[in-house]
Amino acid sequence: MFDWQDLQYFLVLARTGTLSGAASELSVEHATVGRRVMSLESALGLKLIYRLPRSIRLTEDGKAIAMLARSMAQGAQAVETYALRASSALSGTVRISVPPTIGSYCIAPHIRVLRESHPALKIVMEGSPDIAPLDRGVADIAVRMVKPEDGSLVTRRIGTVRFGLYANHTYAARPSAQWEFIAYDSSLDHVKHQKWLRKNIDGRPIVFEASDAIGQQMAVRNGVGVAVLPTLIGDNDAELVRLDIGSEPPETGLWLVTYPDLRRTPAIKAVMEFLVHCIGRETHYTDKDVRG
Repeated sequence: MFDWQDLQYFLVLARTGTLSGAASELSVEHATVGRRVMSLESALGLKLIYRLPRSIRLTEDGKAIAMLARSMAQGAQAVETYALRASSALSGTVRISVPPTIGSYCIAPHIRVLRESHPALKIVMEGSPDIAPLDRGVADIAVRMVKPEDGSLVTRRIGTVRFGLYANHTYAARPSAQWEFIAYDSSLDHVKHQKWLRKNIDGRPIVFEASDAIGQQMAVRNGVGVAVLPTLIGDNDAELVRLDIGSEPPETGLWLVTYPDLRRTPAIKAVMEFLVHCIGRETHYTDKDVRG
């Protein structure tokens, strides 16, 4: 039996035509996409793609599997959507997709409160820097750091992530000309605070890259260099000190996203209310924070 998630990765790769395109849509490394597709090929005993220098090409078997899998994915999503809509009880599984930092610092510490209120609810939380589209079957609710443009989605701003530049206490005593930097890898160069960092390094080197804020935090604590971190991480870490260079990294809004038919189900409504409360509380968000 093949892994259903391997098939989902293959479908995205088949549609986008490149490992980098699939990785961007799925918010994973391109090596993860390649590994998932190889796993599917092994499970099926079929070669599904030809790997070319800048793209992939489907084999004949790959084309056939992609065509069959599209209807499977649509059917699976339809079944899950129907089940959620038809259920009148506060029970079952609700899947949420969130940026890893928000999941670790704003949601996970408060899950016990939700469990005490709704013991028949199970939460499955997937952490991802950029949230994959809901119509791929990844999640019922997403928290996104970019406001969605899809008019079919129900979208509500629920928080603001603020950032600062941090070092450990020993490193902070160095002259700023001697600073070295910690950053995200190049796949996240589109992120606003990553752009701000690259603009302000003034020729000083980036010596370590990590795809998540927790990895960067650990590197900063151990004196590897200076990094831009969410203030909800940096300000609460006694090992770190916030640096002042005359400008602040840009803040990022947080949007809660789902589909209208899902929002009307009791389980989804309960989880959305929980997310609004716990994320707003941890990010110190009020409606006055909305700008523009």
